[in-house]
Amino acid sequence: MSLEKGPGTFSRKGTGDDLGEKGPGSISAAGREWIVECSGVPAEVLRDVGRLRRVCERVVEELGLHVVGAPQWHAFPGPGGVTGLYLLSESHLACHTYPEFSAATFNLYCCRERSDWPWHDRLRELLHATRVEVRSVARNLRLDTHA
Repeated sequence: MSLEKGPGTFSRKGTGDDLGEKGPGSISAAGREWIVECSGVPAEVLRDVGRLRRVCERVVEELGLHVVGAPQWHAFPGPGGVTGLYLLSESHLACHTYPEFSAATFNLYCCRERSDWPWHDRLRELLHATRVEVRSVARNLRLDTHA
């Protein structure tokens, strides 16, 4: 596992090899998942569906992902946040915001390996986040050879 650290950032890249001892069967790569949390975001930004949609569209465009159907967005009433979901041919991209905590979370799962998206830089630029934490996990399947 490697750590990347900078001012107001923390990243952890999992090796994805946490399946325990390797016994019968083989390991097959099943993609990568990014779990992203950012904080220090102004509440009005976290309620702005248009701005959050643009963030997700940048992720999709810059990683060459493929949206299946129409993205779904829901703005909760009053001081509530926003939830967005993109169904992708590669899997999914989700966004949830918490204005009461000045925070947003993103989850991207791709069934095939992709290059990393610059979450730290983009979320600082687009959402004015002061802290961004990214965990990247290799998703693996243990293939049962006894089936």
